[in-house]
Amino acid sequence: MAKRIIIIGFIAAGIALAYLKRAEIKQLLFGTQKTINRSEVTLLIKEDMTADALAGFLVEKGVLNETKPFLKQLEKQELSGETFDAGKYVILSGTKLTDLAHGFSRGENGHGVAELKVKVLFNRCTTIEDIGMNISKCISADSSSLVDYISAPSTLSKYSFTLQQMPALFLPDEYEMYYDTDAAEFVAAMADEFKQFWTEERKSKLKAIGLAYPSQATTLASIVYAEQGKIAAEWPVIARLYLNRLKKGMKLQSDPTFKFCWGSELNGVQRLVGKHRNIDCDYNTYKINGLPPGPICIVPKKVIDAVLSPAENNYLFMCAKPDYSGEHDFTHSDIVHVKNALAYHRWLNKEGKK
Repeated sequence: MAKRIIIIGFIAAGIALAYLKRAEIKQLLFGTQKTINRSEVTLLIKEDMTADALAGFLVEKGVLNETKPFLKQLEKQELSGETFDAGKYVILSGTKLTDLAHGFSRGENGHGVAELKVKVLFNRCTTIEDIGMNISKCISADSSSLVDYISAPSTLSKYSFTLQQMPALFLPDEYEMYYDTDAAEFVAAMADEFKQFWTEERKSKLKAIGLAYPSQATTLASIVYAEQGKIAAEWPVIARLYLNRLKKGMKLQSDPTFKFCWGSELNGVQRLVGKHRNIDCDYNTYKINGLPPGPICIVPKKVIDAVLSPAENNYLFMCAKPDYSGEHDFTHSDIVHVKNALAYHRWLNKEGKK
C-alpha cells in the first residue's frame, strides 16, 4: 500500500509539473533566465556600479528575484569584473539575462550598450543658479557642481566669457543627453550648440545692427524678452527701439533691468516707482550707459533672431497699454510717452493694482 501511495505521489507531481509553463520549469531547474518584470521598468542609475551592486539594484527594482543567475551570466560573458555605467535604462518584460548583461556592458562610446538619452530642458531661467537647478532635474549632475563648474575661472577662460556674459552661452531648447552627463560635458555640449547657432549669416546681421559680440545680442534679447514674454510680434519692434536709443547715446531705461537687480523682491509688483529705479547696480539701465554687462535672463533663440532682424521704426519710448492685452504703445515723442504712462497708471489705480 505504501509503495502504491509513493507511486501515485510521483504521478501527481508529474501531472502538476506538466501544467507549469516552460519558463517556470526552467526557473525551477536552472534558476531565473529572464527578468521577472511584467511591464517595462525604467531605471535611473545615478552612479557606476559593481556587478554585485547592479544585481542587488535589479532585485530591488523588481527586475530580478535573485542575484545569482545574473551574476553567473555576467561571469559567463566575462563581465563580472567590470564597472557598469550609470544612466537611464529601460528593461522590457521577460528580457533574457544574456541581453540584460550585454545591455549594461560599456560600449565603444563609453556608455552602456543599452543606455538611453534623456530630455534636457531649461526654459524660463534667469540666472546660472536657475540653469543648475533645472538641469540637475534632467541629468545626474547636481546643481551645485553645475553652478561651480560654469562659474569657475578656468571655464570662463576656456569659453572666452566673463561671468556676467556666461548666460549667453546657454540657448534654451529640447536637448537629448545621457543621464550620466557631468557638468563639463553639459557645458561643452552647450558650447557646441552656441557655435552652430552663431552662423556667419547671424554674425553679419550682428555687425549690421551695430553690435560687436554675440553676448551683446543675447543681452539685448534678454531685455526684449523681459519686456515682452508673450507677444512675439513685438520683439523686433522693441529691439529696434533699444537700438535707436543706443545709436543716439540715450540710456536704455528698461524697467526689467533694475527689476533684475532686486532679485525676487519685486516679484508680483506691477507698479514700479522711483525708489525701485534708484538702486545702484551694474545692470540698472537707468544708471548705466549702454547695455548691461550680460543677459538678465536666458533667452530663446527666436528672440535673438528678432534682435538680429529688427523692425524699421524711429521709436524711443514704450509703455504697457492700459488693458489686459499685454501689448505696448510705442512712440518717438516723450510728450506722447508721458500721456501713455499717465493713462497706464490711471488704469492701474482703477484696477486696484499695486
